[in-house]
Amino acid sequence: MEQELAYSFHLGSDKNKSKLAKKVSKGNVSGTTSLSNNAIQNANDLSRANKHNLRDYDNQKELITTIYGTDNIVNDVKQLYLQEFEDARIEYNNKQTKKNRKIDSYFQKVSGSQNDIACEIIIELGDMDFWQDKDNEYRYKMTDVYNEQIKDLAKILPSFKVANATIHFDETSPHMHIVGVPVIESCKRGMKKQVGKSQLFTKTLLSEIQDKMRNACIKSYNKFYDVDSRLKTKQKGRNQDINVKDMDGYKDFKKQLKRKEQKLAKANEQTEKLDNESKNINRILDNLKPTLMNKNNMVISSEDIQEIKNFTRDVKDTNKTIKSVNDLNLAIKDFEYSAYEVEKENRSLKYQLEQQTETINRLTDTISDKDEIIDNLRADKEELKGQVHKFKEFWRSILKRFQEMIGFNNDEKYKYVSDDLYRNGIFDDNDNEIANDVARKVKTVDEINNSKNNRKRNNDTRF
Repeated sequence: MEQELAYSFHLGSDKNKSKLAKKVSKGNVSGTTSLSNNAIQNANDLSRANKHNLRDYDNQKELITTIYGTDNIVNDVKQLYLQEFEDARIEYNNKQTKKNRKIDSYFQKVSGSQNDIACEIIIELGDMDFWQDKDNEYRYKMTDVYNEQIKDLAKILPSFKVANATIHFDETSPHMHIVGVPVIESCKRGMKKQVGKSQLFTKTLLSEIQDKMRNACIKSYNKFYDVDSRLKTKQKGRNQDINVKDMDGYKDFKKQLKRKEQKLAKANEQTEKLDNESKNINRILDNLKPTLMNKNNMVISSEDIQEIKNFTRDVKDTNKTIKSVNDLNLAIKDFEYSAYEVEKENRSLKYQLEQQTETINRLTDTISDKDEIIDNLRADKEELKGQVHKFKEFWRSILKRFQEMIGFNNDEKYKYVSDDLYRNGIFDDNDNEIANDVARKVKTVDEINNSKNNRKRNNDTRF
């Protein structure tokens, strides 16, 4: 019979960053929630991933296999940062005029920001039921399959750079933890290359990646195990983020479970009643006496016969009730799956929050850059105003000199130069008239401004 295997491709996320989780944490004495956090947001989270993935806390390291990277995930990620971002960091720093805008360590900068410093992907082929009867030789053969998954991921998503990949054989199903960094290029603000989880793992792209990876995984499994297995149908909501609108049956599942619980309570009540009645039946049977004519025949009263009939009827009713409760396990499974969908919805909301946070951060950086430009323009404006003021004073002193030399001293050389400047468009009509007419007063900039202010005050007084 052809085997069907389940496949899981899970991108780590942080449920504690959702609005609901933050609201819950405020009401708890500890200030925290019990929700899981498998996102790698900073260096501390990366260190915890290192301890978990490499089993630093126990003595079962022989049950894990690192197939990519080293036995130190923190160093693996730091080396990847240097490899991917160092050139972009140096180029960015060379363009900065202010020291406080330069980046000393991009790893530390991201660790202190709202962005995840790395991402963790967990891949699993086959569920607990599939692996429970498989020996170690069969389980360890998955190393070949997961090795090809690393190569497939590099082809399907080349912008996701793998730093470390470790397989766990110490749990119910052999599964792989991949720690890597999503890299985006040609960024318009900041460094040209940056970490960008929300830009790379969009909801649509994540679903496409999962589909391609699951198809590649079953091909690798069939090749290395020499079988012809296929994957189970991808269930709605599994391995991908979903919305509440996709959970229309959730409330129905809760109602169905409630009905089953009521039936189960009724069955328990009837069973207890049967236990009591069975004692009476045993008592009746023990008290039966043989007839005088035949010792093999027993005498029973009509009241006892009726009681036995009632007992038989109750047994039938109880059996009927118990049969109706047999579907309870299915209802519970449906309910558990619905709870799983709620968990996925939290992940989807958190993912949207991350995207909005990154957008806000980009806008904040843009505003900061604009403020800096505005400050520089203001400084340039003040400097330019001072230069214009000096030039105007210089120009008026020239006109006054021409006026004095032409009007009072009758210096023909100044008259010749004045006419030449006028013909060549350097003196306009007003400048030429001032230079040649001693009756025109040459005012300084301050005198002109004072005259304007006096006229404005006079006009305001009239009204």
